[in-house]
Amino acid sequence: MTLQEAKYLALKIMESGEVPLLVGHFGVGKTDLVREIAEETNRKLVILVLSQMEPGDLIGLPSRENNKTVFLAPDWWPDEENYIIFLDEINRSHRSIRNAIMQLLIDKRIHNHVLPKNTWLVASMNPPDEDYDQVDLITDPAFLSRFFILEISPTVDEWLQWANKMNLPNEIKNFIMKNPEFLHPGSTVSLKANIRPSPRSWYKLGNVLKNLSEEDKKKFGYQLASGILGSEAAKIFTESAFYDIPNARDIILKGLIPNEMEIHEINSIIIRIVDFFSNIDDEEAKKLINEIDKISQNLLKLSKVVPKDSFFSLVRLLSELSNEKGYKGELCDKIIEKISFID
Repeated sequence: MTLQEAKYLALKIMESGEVPLLVGHFGVGKTDLVREIAEETNRKLVILVLSQMEPGDLIGLPSRENNKTVFLAPDWWPDEENYIIFLDEINRSHRSIRNAIMQLLIDKRIHNHVLPKNTWLVASMNPPDEDYDQVDLITDPAFLSRFFILEISPTVDEWLQWANKMNLPNEIKNFIMKNPEFLHPGSTVSLKANIRPSPRSWYKLGNVLKNLSEEDKKKFGYQLASGILGSEAAKIFTESAFYDIPNARDIILKGLIPNEMEIHEINSIIIRIVDFFSNIDDEEAKKLINEIDKISQNLLKLSKVVPKDSFFSLVRLLSELSNEKGYKGELCDKIIEKISFID
């Protein structure tokens, strides 16, 4: 997502009492994003660079009080409300630091120190890649389930604005402007592939959705849900909750095709039809051959409201399936024949 989308969602997540995890390469503007939120919400900002901290820096040092061991508050600990605590470089932190962070995320406390009410937490990390030796540590599902993952890929314009603020040389800015494909590396591993829905994640998602307008739910619903549920569950959930997208059978047999659709709705419909034809058995295919004229007419109707490349991807799939033996191959072959000659 873009920086502006990440900034908006991070604010909504923190307002809901949850914790966003900003994932992006060095230089995309994660720290500036958090600073802007702090300034715009009139909050004090504490930045903890976890890769440079020892356990004592995070949890405080032990002391004796009434013949008991207590921990002194670390010097960064907020003593009033309206703070943002930014857990930076969480992927480079030592395991002992990460264990202490878990208590902070779960209970909003470390040992005997409790965060003041209305304290917001936000974390950031570099995305893992295939060569990074801590991938297993930072993709631990139990750890990731505490966050809403926001994977940031700034637009070229956003990055150039950041580069101007950082006074980067014109040679670099001009090169990226002309060769934007070199801005992002291609070996990034998405953290969203490592998370799955759970009772906790549904609860957290509900907390944030209560803070969004209906328009925001449609616009950001998938990005938000995929960061806590994983991509597969988020796709099914958002289509069901926020969009009235017809199923494949209603499209090909009843012609229930919306006149206007957004690109994600179009993609979803094409995927549903592809899955339908790919998974039907021979008995179902035999019955559908009797509906061949209706199916063909409705697919042509669909071709009038979706981009050509989207419809051609469906045609290519039907062409491949037409080579299969049995009634499925026959059905797909007849559809290709019909849609090739009906105007």
